[in-house]
Amino acid sequence: MQEYIGVLKKTRLFQGVQEAEIKSMLSCLGARAKRFEKGEFVLRQGEKVSEVVILLKGSLHIQYIDYWGNRSLLGHVSEGEMFAESYAAPDSGALQNDVIAAEKSVAAFFDVKRLITTCSAACRFHQLVTQNLVFALSEKNRKLVSKIKHMSGRTTRAKLISYLSEEAKKRRASEFTIPFNRQQLADYLSVDRSAMSLELCKMRDMGMLAFDKNQFKLIMNDNGRNDI
Repeated sequence: MQEYIGVLKKTRLFQGVQEAEIKSMLSCLGARAKRFEKGEFVLRQGEKVSEVVILLKGSLHIQYIDYWGNRSLLGHVSEGEMFAESYAAPDSGALQNDVIAAEKSVAAFFDVKRLITTCSAACRFHQLVTQNLVFALSEKNRKLVSKIKHMSGRTTRAKLISYLSEEAKKRRASEFTIPFNRQQLADYLSVDRSAMSLELCKMRDMGMLAFDKNQFKLIMNDNGRNDI
């Protein structure tokens, strides 16, 4: 765990906490690190969760598989991001989704009871981490609202425009790389892959964008905008 202190310092949970303080808090927070191979389950649907998890290395996918085996990709977890916090509270119920390693990954697990309960020393840094956890939950809710916005598009093009526009704004650049391949993007937007690929080609031919695999470039017209 010590080798990832620098990663933890950059996370929302430990914002404002110095590396030396993080080192001293790991035992207090019941922290443990675990490695996962590509395709391995980090968490499974139906599990009861009592820990908050931070991805230290690699990338993960959050997915839901229904009774008939149909998969929906709900989200992507990048290095430094936290997940499972919504299910870690008492009486929150079992996990409704699977979390799978998209590549070789390392994750840190923190006992949620220790996170939200100030230790006997009542150190300022522990209080700060508890406060950061509340803020992180708020940020996660905003991301959920964004996904709902993408999904609410009435057409495949509207969903693509919503998602790609937000990615461009997030990176403050017209050229960017998304964390999904074609099938994963289709699953994330809940659209048919073939229909989505066809729509992307139409948008490219119209001069709205250019793409190569998961790299995209959004293109403005002469009026500084693009007609949907």
